[in-house]
Amino acid sequence: MIRASVLRTGAAIALFTAMVTAPVAGASPVIDPGALPSADPIGPDEPTEQRTACAAVAPAAATGAPPPAQRELGFADVWPLTRGAGQLVAVIDTGVARHPQLPGLQPGGDYVDATGDGTEDCDAHGTVVAGLIAGHDDPATGFVGGAPDARILGIRQSSSAYAALSSSPNTDDGSTSSGYGTVATMARAVVAAADAGATVVNISEVACAPAGSLLGDSALGAAVQYAAVEKDVVVVAAAGNVDGRRCRDRNDLARGDDVDDAPVRTVASPAWFDDHVLTVASVDPDGRPSAFTLGGPWVDIAAPGTGVVSLSPTGRGLAAGTVDRDGRTVPFDGTSFAAPFVSATAALVRARFPELRAPEVIERIVRTAHAPAGGVDTAVGFGTLDPVAAVTATAIDVTAPAASRPLAPVPADPPPDRRPATVSVTAAGTCALLLGGVAVVRAVRRHRPFDTESTGGPS
Repeated sequence: MIRASVLRTGAAIALFTAMVTAPVAGASPVIDPGALPSADPIGPDEPTEQRTACAAVAPAAATGAPPPAQRELGFADVWPLTRGAGQLVAVIDTGVARHPQLPGLQPGGDYVDATGDGTEDCDAHGTVVAGLIAGHDDPATGFVGGAPDARILGIRQSSSAYAALSSSPNTDDGSTSSGYGTVATMARAVVAAADAGATVVNISEVACAPAGSLLGDSALGAAVQYAAVEKDVVVVAAAGNVDGRRCRDRNDLARGDDVDDAPVRTVASPAWFDDHVLTVASVDPDGRPSAFTLGGPWVDIAAPGTGVVSLSPTGRGLAAGTVDRDGRTVPFDGTSFAAPFVSATAALVRARFPELRAPEVIERIVRTAHAPAGGVDTAVGFGTLDPVAAVTATAIDVTAPAASRPLAPVPADPPPDRRPATVSVTAAGTCALLLGGVAVVRAVRRHRPFDTESTGGPS
């Protein structure tokens, strides 16, 4: 068995650990509904303690304008139609700190500290993720999330500053903690989020392991299936980052028809439960896949994941990264920070089209992505996120199968403008593959060999 740690893919810190065995290459991820855990009791599996100081944060200057990624994605263009009102987005992460720009933050529980409620963030990761999803407008900072009227459900499931009382200090890097959080507590957190009424769940944490070993994440698989199928939740997960350690081996790039048969060296969970998870890779500002992003046949879509600026876990202002022991700023880079842009888009689509079921929301987001030049591939899936097209598309792409049904039409009477923005209405995106009915688009590509790679925590 292999000890795999879930790390924050952006910060390369271990967030949760578990004894895992990854499925044999060629096997599909079989989900056992009988493995579904209870969300209760909400709290760590064993007594824990904080062993290191909370992360120091590098402040970001208030520019009076949204950061580049939000501007380039065009979120403001759809706010006259939808700002995500009525949606509850669960952020299962390192906690989400209270902040004036997160007025709708709801405590969802703490699986790290028995005394917490999910609104403490010692690692800066969960608050950054939540801000990208639903940070409320503030002219003083210029920062705003993609779905500013959505509410956040903060659940702390991992922290690099905590450890089980029974664990030995880690002296490899001079620290006294290897982090706390397990695939078991992750599974319980997913169930808790679904039972709390979340319509979207963002998981910017990943567990990686080499292909060919068994991955002990059966409870997590059952949990994401429960959320997606039984509770109609859109589950969004980071693809993970190649870090040279736990998510060590890069999976080869494959395109088109070869995607289904692409060899896998590293498997990432929960990303590889692809029938029920919308998996997000990272792209650089030039649109190319980020060097760190972990590819795989389960990758569905990509979004910006570098140079992120978001809300500070100190409860005021903005943050551009954390500060290491040498005083250097470590920027927020990783698939962890690409995933929340997709979660925000899911909240916008769900608010705009409340009749759509979770698979249909995913279908719309995937089909309206900007397809890669060579067609679907294992690096960015069906392409780069386009929130405007996901919200406004009214016709199917001409390359979609004839049996496919059209996208739901845009309602005739949109709500009144609350922003001086113009909505650009586009046809459906260029992503060609569409499945009618209940099956998620991605399922068609996911019956292939699985290798396990683990990148977790904020990606």
